[in-house]
Amino acid sequence: MKHYKLNTHQKSYSDADLLINQKEHPDTKIGDVVEVYDREDENTRLLLQITKFNDLRRDEISIEAGIATQFNLRKFAYVFMRRVNASDVALDSIEITFKDQYMGRSEMWRLKTYLTDTCVYINKKIENNEMQIRCQVYEMWAQGERVSCGVITEDTKIVFRSSTSMVYLFLQMSSEMWDFDIHGDLYFEKAVNGFLTELFHKWKKLGCNHEVTVVLFSRTFYAAKSLDEFPDHMRDCLQLDYKGRYYEDFYRVAIQNERNEDWCTVLTQLRKLFTSYESTVLRYHEREGVQIPAATNSTAAQGNFLEVLNISLNTFEKHYLDRTFDRTGQLSVVITPGVGVFEVDRELTNITKQRIIDNGVGSDLVCVGEQPLHAVPLLKFHNKDTTVTSADDYSLPHWINLSFYSTNKKVAYSNFIPRIKLPPIVANVTLNEENRESEKYFLSCNQSEYIHNSLFDYDAYDEQIFQPPPAQSTCSLQRVVRAKKTSVPSLETSAYRNHDWENLTPTKIPNLRRKMSDPDIYHGTSGMLAALTDTPNLSESLASDKNARRSIVSIAPIVRPGRALINPFDPSHVTIKLTSNRRRWTHIFPKGPTGVLIQQHHYQAVPAKPHNLNYGNVANSENEYSSGYSAIDYDHTSTCSSLNKSFIANNECDKTDFAKKRNNSLLNATTNNVTTGVVAPTKSFLWGATGEQEWTPALTTGVDWKSLTIPACLPITTDYFPDKRSLHNDYVISDYTLLPDDVNIDYANSRAVYRKPLSTEEVFREIVSQRLAQGFQLIVVEEKSAQPAQAPCCGGSKQQKPSTVLGMVAPTEVTKEYMLSIGRIFHRITLVGSVITVTGYRPRHPYPPINVDYRYRFHAPQHETYEISGVNFTTEKLENFNWNFMDHYICTRGDRDYSLMESLKYWRYRMYLLPTDNLAMKKIIEYGSQRCDIYTDLAVDNTKKQVEDFMRFMEVHINKVKRQRVHDSPTAQSHLTRRRHSTSIISRPQPNQGLVNSPFRERVGSNRLPEKRPSFISKPVMKVDRGRISPAADAAAIALNTDLNHREDHDDGFVTEVKLRPNSNLTEVLEAMKHPQTGVAFFTQTTSLPNYTFVSHEALLWLKARMDNSRNPLEILEAMRKERMICHASGDWDKQIIPGFYLYYIPQPEKQPVKVENHKVLPPDFNAFEHEWMEIELQGCNHLWFEEAKMPNIPTFLRDIPSAQSWADYSQNNRIYRNSHLEINVNQKSDRMEWGHVKYHTVMQPGYAFEIVVEWVTASGPIVGDLIWGWTRKANHCNYELISVPADPMAEPFTEKSDPLRGPIFIPLSEKFLSSKGVMFGEFSEESRADRMLLFQEAILARFGFLPCVIEKKFSFNKDIPKEYQYVHCSGHMFVLIRCSKNNYQIESPSRQEANVTRCVYGHTNNTNVPKKVGFLWAWNHMIPNKKWKSLVIKNSPDGELFQLKMLKDFRDFCSDTDERLSKFWELCYELKRKSLKADSNNEGKLK
Repeated sequence: MKHYKLNTHQKSYSDADLLINQKEHPDTKIGDVVEVYDREDENTRLLLQITKFNDLRRDEISIEAGIATQFNLRKFAYVFMRRVNASDVALDSIEITFKDQYMGRSEMWRLKTYLTDTCVYINKKIENNEMQIRCQVYEMWAQGERVSCGVITEDTKIVFRSSTSMVYLFLQMSSEMWDFDIHGDLYFEKAVNGFLTELFHKWKKLGCNHEVTVVLFSRTFYAAKSLDEFPDHMRDCLQLDYKGRYYEDFYRVAIQNERNEDWCTVLTQLRKLFTSYESTVLRYHEREGVQIPAATNSTAAQGNFLEVLNISLNTFEKHYLDRTFDRTGQLSVVITPGVGVFEVDRELTNITKQRIIDNGVGSDLVCVGEQPLHAVPLLKFHNKDTTVTSADDYSLPHWINLSFYSTNKKVAYSNFIPRIKLPPIVANVTLNEENRESEKYFLSCNQSEYIHNSLFDYDAYDEQIFQPPPAQSTCSLQRVVRAKKTSVPSLETSAYRNHDWENLTPTKIPNLRRKMSDPDIYHGTSGMLAALTDTPNLSESLASDKNARRSIVSIAPIVRPGRALINPFDPSHVTIKLTSNRRRWTHIFPKGPTGVLIQQHHYQAVPAKPHNLNYGNVANSENEYSSGYSAIDYDHTSTCSSLNKSFIANNECDKTDFAKKRNNSLLNATTNNVTTGVVAPTKSFLWGATGEQEWTPALTTGVDWKSLTIPACLPITTDYFPDKRSLHNDYVISDYTLLPDDVNIDYANSRAVYRKPLSTEEVFREIVSQRLAQGFQLIVVEEKSAQPAQAPCCGGSKQQKPSTVLGMVAPTEVTKEYMLSIGRIFHRITLVGSVITVTGYRPRHPYPPINVDYRYRFHAPQHETYEISGVNFTTEKLENFNWNFMDHYICTRGDRDYSLMESLKYWRYRMYLLPTDNLAMKKIIEYGSQRCDIYTDLAVDNTKKQVEDFMRFMEVHINKVKRQRVHDSPTAQSHLTRRRHSTSIISRPQPNQGLVNSPFRERVGSNRLPEKRPSFISKPVMKVDRGRISPAADAAAIALNTDLNHREDHDDGFVTEVKLRPNSNLTEVLEAMKHPQTGVAFFTQTTSLPNYTFVSHEALLWLKARMDNSRNPLEILEAMRKERMICHASGDWDKQIIPGFYLYYIPQPEKQPVKVENHKVLPPDFNAFEHEWMEIELQGCNHLWFEEAKMPNIPTFLRDIPSAQSWADYSQNNRIYRNSHLEINVNQKSDRMEWGHVKYHTVMQPGYAFEIVVEWVTASGPIVGDLIWGWTRKANHCNYELISVPADPMAEPFTEKSDPLRGPIFIPLSEKFLSSKGVMFGEFSEESRADRMLLFQEAILARFGFLPCVIEKKFSFNKDIPKEYQYVHCSGHMFVLIRCSKNNYQIESPSRQEANVTRCVYGHTNNTNVPKKVGFLWAWNHMIPNKKWKSLVIKNSPDGELFQLKMLKDFRDFCSDTDERLSKFWELCYELKRKSLKADSNNEGKLK
């Protein structure tokens, strides 16, 4: 073999990994894969792909320096290089990690497509500029082993792991936390000093940047027989369990949504909380002179484990509401001192399971107790059947990833690790009494009822099973094995047909009972009963149960048709029918050498014994693997599942064949002999996440560090599709067709701005993308086999050879087809020619919806006590999602007819635009001002500048329109440079959507032709139009046209020009407006705007500068509109003149618009125009264009007529929000057709927060993020800040979308201050007092720098519901809510949630006739990035105090009237009123 001299190159020289000379290798081409290795070290082999050629010297190749170093390839050494076949080095699976970015599931699919047929190596950095994604190769598997390089093919499973996830760490503070482990450490110490310390160390080592919430939780039982024993203040959160015990759940949030580089400080905080946790919780309700029932902490098994998972799910399933662009993935970790056994409610288990699986959320359980000798995790169902003879039922959840943490401490005298925890010692007397009682009971039982502790004669059963099958029978090996493995005489066994079983039909059993069981457990098709395995009860979990010992002695048979009970000591005896739920996560697991999916943190102490079946060499190879690899080298189990081996009927499959068929797992190695009737597996083990590993007592579980440090995202592929019979019997089929080409043309032409519609192929891919984004998975389809007996329809069940995600059938007929699934819902999407067909399969008998109402107490950071709260846990009806509507939304490119609805779960990013220049904040942070109520004192009236900056931001950066730069009229502009971006944000076609030959809509009054070529080329005229309003507006016009550094200085005002006569008529005003030098500044000609288009706000300022104050400019413009001299840019003559960023134009009476073939002149459509442009009304600043009488300097709440609270109360326009189309891909990076919508306030009022919400479904997260970062930067140039805010800022308890572990802090106004005033505002009428109280509170907030936010009313059906007013701090970091009730008492409203909110936050009682407390609800903005939050440290403060915490502390002090600050403020306001009235009376006296 020829050798080559190795050279290396830097990335700066070439971005190719490998450079070779094509003249030397004429037979190679771009895309070929070559293998390179050092002739002295043949074990280290590197695979690289040829991506470009280079003119290198003879016999020389060049590799990127970093790769050469990584693979120990020395520069100038001689290496061998040969071309390899990509299929020989194909990867089975690859793990890719990414950090600090949001990657949606549709982006993962596109990235998989991008990576297919590329060569990768360990730690390779992958960048995709089109999708703005950066990631790195972490681990690769091929032929059951880890490899360092390989080729990604269509069949390779890609696992995406995120280093920046949302992680919830829950510490179960059950009674065992205060017990000692075998090394003498408290379990709490083992959890915190051991596990958490190690976890945080691994996070730091791997550079993880998770957003973490740490919660301590526990359940408290009360020794009480009835509710009467509890005082009133304790009753709010009490719950009753199935045994009639009263309990209450507590949650202590230690850390909330934080990111840290070093987590050591958090460990110290947890240790501090631990010392007082138990006493605080158990003695929480103690009051002087009040008797309360005795409280005890529960054990881990009886704790609130499932409730905790559901609490995190309530937050996780709303991931689309508060979307951030710097993290992906969700992980819930429960750390328990228990052993993985929990007593749970069956209904809540089913809810939890379905929610975890549907939402694709990782759930890890870490036990710091010792691993027991039975299978765990184990859920023991509450046995609500009180009869002595009832048996316990268990479930082994495959949807919880279990880890056992053990320290490396050694005991000097022994290597033995006990795996059974002894039950607590009970007094001898009671023990003996119980024993005697149970013995008596056992002896008195009718023994004939319980022969062999079961219904069945096992000897007869065994005889029947092991007799040789009849010669004519086609009973397969698999069938016999399964019958032996299970303890149920199921329908498949020949034994069932024997007359011995006839007397056991359910009709003859008197006590036949059926319970709702785990949906995944197989139900038989007849009423044939399942045999009961005798179920040994677990001593620990039953230690507290008085009937425990009785039930151990005498278990009566509970008959459940088609349902076997689980024996936790031998779970492999129960197999379950394979379902899509079971296979949802399996593609994140690599395949071991035996072809079985493995979990890398499971260790096998003893090699598994081969079963009594002749597997030929397959079994031998498995044993070699078991003994040849130690758990240290490969930390995963080395057992092959016996269940899976039972499906192998080919005895000639030797090791050489096995090596050749590396893509075939053992499950696929079927025989050529059709008569054996081998079928693909339809069942799996009940235990374990993969369902393919057999549980044995020798199986030791370690810690799945990979899952806890870089959690995997839900895989985008799965391999289960129901068989033909199941589809027919269990599913309802529906389908519909889409004809994108027909639909698109109509909708594209009806827009105000024409956009190229999506092609059928694009619609097809987008439809698949949307399903992936909503949690569906692509089903990999098996290639069609020549033997139909072995290849069931649609791949039957589990597709073991994933050939492609794309199933091709009869190329002449079907173009493309994808199959997807989520839960029990399957979609088949087919593209034939230009027709897309969507076929849906949904379950004929869906699970009944269950709703659990849960109450608890939680204590969040900065709260002073445990607050009462409540949430609902419920399963989502996935079958109700309106996919037909969503598909039409995609087809029509988001047309108005298909607006986004809440039920479509679209993504959104909510922002407030806030002014930045604030002296008070600077004074507090930079100069350490002691008090924070200084905002009004330092405020300056800069309304004019704020408005100008806002208009500039809306015009230049959001709507992206340009001004004319020449003195000519707009009609002469047709051959000048057009604006670079043809329309608004809202309305900008991509280059590839082209302006060529587009049927642009002719606007009314526009006399231009549709463009026939992309643009006109000419030199731009750099002469600047002086007809401006102000320097700021000038700057706005020039900003996009010339470099910002080359601005010309302008006079304040206008160039010397003649002012208009006071009595000028409207025609004169119009001519002056049109003057090329001194007229109103018009926009350059734009595809969707008519000529002579201007902004109403600028026209008002222009008129003010040229006329005296006797005439109102707004009235002049309105009169001109009525005379049809000016018109709204949509062509709607009836649209009144509204001051603000509203577009109007001067119609030209000239020639008719030129009609071009196929181009219709459409009537004006205001709605279509509004959908494309963001138009915003200005309020509260009429004084800028018309001098008004000054308001007296009296605080609002002391005026004779108090003014309205917000612009929403007196807005001419009733709508608070408006929606427009949003072009997302502004930087033209994405190859996908992307668009979204923007929802925004209809009114901008200085001193108020202005809200903008970006909404999308058909856009990539990184591209949306790119757009928003651009806006944020540009807002800063305009002296504004765009702050991200949550969808539900206050997160009040009992509200539907609220985060269960968040809640507002209630800050009451000093009662002493309120009572000292007697009747507040007594001198005013009673009706106005509630409003005056609100305005007084608003004045306090203004002193602390809070701005009002206008929000939609929650409830419109009841006038008595208190009004709510929300405020945001000018920094954007805090929110405050005030409730204003017209009455003195809280009103019982029709809404359950609202009633609970008012009762719980004010007074914590169920009695609604308690006078409300006056105060504020304070909440933090958790959407502020962590670094920014922590950057606001007050300079020179002793312990680095944060600005936000100082604000809260000072606000509390002010409201509690510390140092009489509140009283002094009250006096100051009255003093202002007295002075103002005195000044007014003096003025009146002078006038007389």
